Amino acid sequence: MSSSWNSVGLEVLYQVLGWVAFFAWSFSFYPQVILNYKRKSVVGLNFDFLVLNFTKHSSYLIYNAAMFFSPFIQRQYHEKYGDKEMIPVAANDVAFSLHAVALTAFTVFQVFIYERGIQKVSKVCISITAIVWTAAIVCLIIAWPKSDWLWLIDVFNSIQVGMTAIKYIPQAIMNFRRKSTIGWSIGNILLDLTGGVLNFGQMGVQSIDQLTLVNFYGNIGKTLLSLETVFFDVLFIIQHYVLYPAKKDENGKAIISERVAPLIRPSDKPEEDSV
Repeated sequence: MSSSWNSVGLEVLYQVLGWVAFFAWSFSFYPQVILNYKRKSVVGLNFDFLVLNFTKHSSYLIYNAAMFFSPFIQRQYHEKYGDKEMIPVAANDVAFSLHAVALTAFTVFQVFIYERGIQKVSKVCISITAIVWTAAIVCLIIAWPKSDWLWLIDVFNSIQVGMTAIKYIPQAIMNFRRKSTIGWSIGNILLDLTGGVLNFGQMGVQSIDQLTLVNFYGNIGKTLLSLETVFFDVLFIIQHYVLYPAKKDENGKAIISERVAPLIRPSDKPEEDSV
């Protein structure tokens, strides 16, 4: 039997932080979608990031849904960490994962219908994605005979941690090479950062109530997800506001310099950086 909350106030705070993080993270997908729609272009949005992001969120959905809904996996978790430990996945985690997969898939769809210049998914990204899903299938085959489902979903949790660590790198490199963040929504980053901080705070509240750090390492993926998110979001904020601030004309439209030309065909028109 899982442990119950010792403090009603902390339980309420836990739920509030979790759902505010859910809305912040969920809304973080929309500025990029809206920016793509307004510009009718995905130039400046790194396609490797999208593919890796879809793999990350799909893996995280598998972990969250399995941990939250499966009594068998919950029993295996309690056998490993103790009967009194609370399940480290909340309803908001499952809701976020479902929404994230759907919105990432929609953003991929935008790539096919909007101007994308000469951008394409790199062979390195394709190789990484193929290796990750092949490894996941192998782990499924290994886990099946012993019904070691907790170990299997921990594998998917590890995949999402790894994907989070590397998915931002192509976009950061692209911003560096272009000396610009035009086409990459800062609204996305600010909301993403808010979600990461609140998500970590939610875990802290649970630890304070239970007087244990088990939920931090019992769901190490969620812990590392928050830390990785904060690190890269701060990097993007520095790129956007400090290193490569967009120059605007008298109408408030972003002026694209020649340094972004390699990613844009000569026929492309200047885009607005309004999201």
